[in-house]
Amino acid sequence: MTIAQELDFQEGICQDVIFPPGDLYSDEPPLESELHLRQIILLLTCLEWLWRDRNDFYAAGNLTIYYSPRQRKSEYFRGPDFFVVLGTERKTRKSWVVWEEDGKYPNVILEILSNSTANTDKGLKKTIYQQTFRTLDYFWFDPYTQEFAGFHLVDGEYQPLQVSEQGYLWSHQLGLYLGVYEGLLRFFTRDGQLVPTPEETAEQAEQKAEQAEQKAEQSQQQAEQAEQKAERLAAKLRELNIDPDTI
Repeated sequence: MTIAQELDFQEGICQDVIFPPGDLYSDEPPLESELHLRQIILLLTCLEWLWRDRNDFYAAGNLTIYYSPRQRKSEYFRGPDFFVVLGTERKTRKSWVVWEEDGKYPNVILEILSNSTANTDKGLKKTIYQQTFRTLDYFWFDPYTQEFAGFHLVDGEYQPLQVSEQGYLWSHQLGLYLGVYEGLLRFFTRDGQLVPTPEETAEQAEQKAEQAEQKAEQSQQQAEQAEQKAERLAAKLRELNIDPDTI
């Protein structure tokens, strides 16, 4: 079935259709490699840590999106490698069922390319995300070749994003840059700062604490050295029968 037929089919669904249950399990195949898994976990971890005080979004990886209310398993479901939905409740889900989520589709989708999926990610999926999902920000990334591209939906069509001076791509929906750092895709703030993982945040805090401790020790040593110098000077003055307190 073509994309146009799919759209016509969904628009023609009657209101009295009995929808299947929304509590559907995800039905995605295994990831292509360990690196794919690490990439998904890294993005999820960083975004959830950055937005740890927010409860108005949902982020997931390799999770099925069901968007046809006619049947549970059909051509009307997709499983992006990573996606974010804004303006929704932050809670765990077995899958993303559009008709149970007020008709919401992902605001951001990222596909991690592989030899077996690249053509689909760049072709069929891109078309579905553009025409059916109307996802505003779409990215793809190959962790092996480092191929990285992004698009923003403008007047119903994806337009390529312009690369920043640092080599990053801006996500309008997330308010963050995406860029390659040490071989994997990471988030960056508007001013180009790397969005850290919780572990990196803890390491940074530990380093700052160590630096503060070292600075305090240096200040104490300098104070002790100054005091010792003053004592030596006072002793020398007394040898010359000069009261240092009168100077």
